[in-house]
Amino acid sequence: MADVYIQGGLRTPIGLFQKQYASMRPEYLGAGILNALKKRYPECHIDDIICGNAVGTGGNIGRLTGLLSDYSETVPATTIDMQCASASAALGFAFAKIRAGLSENIIAGGIESSSLQPLRTYADKDNRSGSYYVAQFSPDSTDSLAMIRGAERVAQKYQVSQKELYQWTLKSHSKAQKALEVGALSPIILEMPGKKDEGIRPKISEKLLSRIPPILGPGSLTSAANSCLTHDGAAFLLLSHQVGEFKVCDMAQVAGDPRFSPELVYKATLKLLKKVNLSMSDIDAIEWNEAFSVIDCLFQRHFPEAVNRYNLFGGALAYGHPYGCSGAINLLHVMQALRLQKGRYGLCAIAGAGGVGISFLIERVGV
Repeated sequence: MADVYIQGGLRTPIGLFQKQYASMRPEYLGAGILNALKKRYPECHIDDIICGNAVGTGGNIGRLTGLLSDYSETVPATTIDMQCASASAALGFAFAKIRAGLSENIIAGGIESSSLQPLRTYADKDNRSGSYYVAQFSPDSTDSLAMIRGAERVAQKYQVSQKELYQWTLKSHSKAQKALEVGALSPIILEMPGKKDEGIRPKISEKLLSRIPPILGPGSLTSAANSCLTHDGAAFLLLSHQVGEFKVCDMAQVAGDPRFSPELVYKATLKLLKKVNLSMSDIDAIEWNEAFSVIDCLFQRHFPEAVNRYNLFGGALAYGHPYGCSGAINLLHVMQALRLQKGRYGLCAIAGAGGVGISFLIERVGV
């Protein structure tokens, strides 16, 4: 099997729903990243583009992204929908193809626009009548709040307090603001005039968070104060058989009860650590996609000794969660954390709707 390396990657600034990218189609955001990577790595012949997307307009939107870019129309492209884990799945397919010797250089990642998410309608003969924004994730439910209810179930299962949830939200924004002030993520963010990571709130407070009502009614914990909002963005990485700054050591994929989807980020992490025969003490930087604060609480419950190595720049609660590209954003952030910490191993993991999870282990070469 061939070794697989990451040559580099970029993401856009992340936009809030109906804000800076309100009318920008996600394929144009993605094409901008592809063009920047083409300029950065002009010598790499690209065999494939694999693009994650969760709430786009359908069809092979990855191919449309490639055709809008400066890459040749002869470069194939594929679109992967694994909801929140779409970009991670795209990266996983790229990793597997290069490792198997089927390809040499692949661009993988994802695009998303919650702002332009279409309303869909079931066919007349479908027993699920009406229109929907959110796809069905579980056979026994078409609830549009399925992910919210999953976070609530996990919070109740682990007896998480509201104060804990608030503290993680505050911590995420605080870390993100500090990273912004020192330009920690500048090398991996495509410069776009007038655009920025819109979700960071440096003046957020527990008092302000406590005023936000729970989504599921009195007695519940999950609210907009401890859940990520909806966002727009794009992120891609160049994976290659040629030696690069980072080696992709391995990946793991898991599935479980869709009613407790957030837990799959933890289970994907456990499976990967066992697979590579490492413990969390060996990992220098960790990124879990914090779609909900309860995911941070899960990390603290299971790996309290590693909290100082976790989401060093803050997470999706501050930056946002553009579903189809979040896995690529996580990987870019863990790469940057390893650079700044001069660490060796980095791990990132993400849970997806329907009860799935994906994790990656990377190694900084030469450490």
